Amino acid sequence: MRAVVATVLGNALEWFDFAAYAFLAALIGRHFFPPGNETVTLLSSFAVFGVGFVARPLGAIVFGRLGDRHGRKLALMIAMPLMGVGTLIVGLTPSYATIGIVAPILLVVGRVLQGFSAGGELGNAVAFLFEWAPPRRRALYSSLQQCSVVFGTLLGSGSAALLSNTLSPADLEAWGWRVPFLVGGLVIAPLGIFLRRKVEESPVYEGAALQSDARTAAASPWLLGAKTISLTGAWVVSYYVFLIYLPSFLPKHAHVSAAHALWASTAGLAAMMVSIPAWGLLSDLIGRRPLMLIASVLCIVTPYPAFMLLLSAPSLAQVFLVSIAAGVLVGMFAGVGPAAMSELFPTSQRTTGVSISFGLATAILGGFAPFLSTWLIGVTGSPLSPTLYVIAAALVSTATAVKLRETAYTRLS
Repeated sequence: MRAVVATVLGNALEWFDFAAYAFLAALIGRHFFPPGNETVTLLSSFAVFGVGFVARPLGAIVFGRLGDRHGRKLALMIAMPLMGVGTLIVGLTPSYATIGIVAPILLVVGRVLQGFSAGGELGNAVAFLFEWAPPRRRALYSSLQQCSVVFGTLLGSGSAALLSNTLSPADLEAWGWRVPFLVGGLVIAPLGIFLRRKVEESPVYEGAALQSDARTAAASPWLLGAKTISLTGAWVVSYYVFLIYLPSFLPKHAHVSAAHALWASTAGLAAMMVSIPAWGLLSDLIGRRPLMLIASVLCIVTPYPAFMLLLSAPSLAQVFLVSIAAGVLVGMFAGVGPAAMSELFPTSQRTTGVSISFGLATAILGGFAPFLSTWLIGVTGSPLSPTLYVIAAALVSTATAVKLRETAYTRLS
């Protein structure tokens, strides 16, 4: 239980830092880039958001090998302070008007450190929870990592919404947007380090370290990684389009106020967080394959009508309904996905395999989803075009889920 609490709380605190950027992207863009075309400024801000995801695979490689060779605990202890430093750089860097081109350069440095840390956090946190779990509760326990990610993101969304509602636009523009980053670097990072100091190494890892891993050569790690990327594509794309990008999309294209858009996204994230352990528990009962297949198919048939509803002068209740439904759908992926990924890889490759493959999926498909969505709308002239991206990713994930071997009841090696 100490391992679960320390991992979940520490991971949530770390993802609060990483997520705050997405919900304040428009304000950050106006501070760190030259004034001019509003669309170009927003694209620049989202491009830097994507840079953090480009750094994730590198962090996944470094921390993944560290976790597989020297233990999950050591990797988790190192990742946290790096996130804190990156977050402080974002929160303390002066604006473009003050220091010129140095401002966006420092912003990129801060995002790279955040992404590097997050890339190493995910695989080690998933493996740590997965390996501490009872044999028939692996999805439930490992899903708590995603719960903590969403909880941290929820804190980021909620803090942005709270600041938007309590501060004047002038104060929010001048200094209010910096508050989440300063809290993350000065309070959250030290607390996370404290929580993880007394955690013991996972027993599955310690047992595997004492014997050769019979499954190491069972399948190519490259093949397993490619399967993981294609399986999780719909998951990461739908998450970043429906729950991260919409707060920027709704005010511009659906005439929903920025504050209401943030609160709707917060409601969607809350629904996702609540649904994740329920889907994980159900997966422990009926398996990984059925739920991954159902979620992928739903991501093919629901995005277009959901965006049509959002663009038809929706009521506030309809906006909240779409966000909450999206949260429950993405929660199905998040409840099953960590266990499904972990069971594809042997213990000696688990953190490296999960970190790199899911990090690449998130970096390539998810991290640039807001940028690509904005770009698609600009190229096609249609605010419905982001749905094509979600549907394309879901088609690939569905094809992979159809061929997925059920692993819920296999014994770990």
